[in-house]
Amino acid sequence: MSRKIRMGMVGGGRDAFIGAVHRMAAALDGHIELVCGAFSSDPERSRASGADLYLPANRVYGDYQEMMAAEAKLPAGERMDFVSIVTPNYVHFPVAKAALEGGFHVMSDKPMTFDLAEAKELAALVESTGLQFGLTHNYTGYPMVKEARHMVRNGAIGAVRKVVVEYPQGWLASLIESDGQKQASWRTDPARAGASSCMGDIGTHAENLMEYITGLKIASLCADLTTMVEGRQLEDDGNVLVRLDNGARGVLYASQISAGEENPLTIRVYGELAGLEWHQEEPNTLTVKWGDRHREVRRTGVGELSDASAAHTRLPAGHPEGFVEAFANLYRNYALALQARLAGEQPDPEHLDFPTVQDGVRGMAFITACVASSASDQKWTELEA
Repeated sequence: MSRKIRMGMVGGGRDAFIGAVHRMAAALDGHIELVCGAFSSDPERSRASGADLYLPANRVYGDYQEMMAAEAKLPAGERMDFVSIVTPNYVHFPVAKAALEGGFHVMSDKPMTFDLAEAKELAALVESTGLQFGLTHNYTGYPMVKEARHMVRNGAIGAVRKVVVEYPQGWLASLIESDGQKQASWRTDPARAGASSCMGDIGTHAENLMEYITGLKIASLCADLTTMVEGRQLEDDGNVLVRLDNGARGVLYASQISAGEENPLTIRVYGELAGLEWHQEEPNTLTVKWGDRHREVRRTGVGELSDASAAHTRLPAGHPEGFVEAFANLYRNYALALQARLAGEQPDPEHLDFPTVQDGVRGMAFITACVASSASDQKWTELEA
């Protein structure tokens, strides 16, 4: 296919952090170009944001409904191919539904929807339309996460027995939403975030990383969710025991009131033969803890690494690759898979390595089970997906 994939965006206007990250990531490998957008629920702000991005005025829309209708009327050689959704949670589903019904492919920020019912409806719509759907659980894009996944899937550490994943942050240690802090305001508002704040925002990343690396599914869990900051409407701290579908056990905790923490997402996977440890704040390193010999430190771009790790490494050894590059790996795979589909070809299986609508359903089932478990006296709650 001899052209770039054309992207439209909903959300991500002026002063929006994650929208800018998505745009940088999508542009990094040169396969995608931003051609249109509805960047805000405020039409004037949307138009101003489009001007900031040097888009033609006639491709900047006042709302996503206008955008879907107008883009569908354009010739096939001009209209967007897919929509990137970078809005608060409660807007994800209606935008994705409108895009799919309009014949457009979708890439959405996480969590996928407002609740589990919407997630299941969206999954059914993706299946019925046959369109491509991606979800930006970006931490799966890191090369050494892929190396860990390769080692587990190839039996290098033996059968998985235990997984410990933690994601503490400290930015919500006080009631900053009361001062109108934009990112805190919607994340702690049940009308916009859904039934969960902490687990919905970062706990789902931990859940997704656990299932991605191990290839296992959480079968049931026991959760304790707590609102530590007085006056906050949703939880800001959570601790979860999990049972995986091979009989392994796990511990998952997410917190946004751990004062002083930035983004130290960490996962430890223990098998019969060895353990693996990866830290998001030191993403180029994977530690392998062998049961019968010295520890091994694997580094991005150094030595004999898996093809999956090498394919997602851009820079020579010693040059840090981080958050935006991990996002970009998802967008690159998504774009290459979509290019093949649009050309009537089967995508390379390697390019299908990005989270899908089913990962989104798993995430919403996880949130739902955590909230139900925490509110119940019953010890274990099974996931619905």
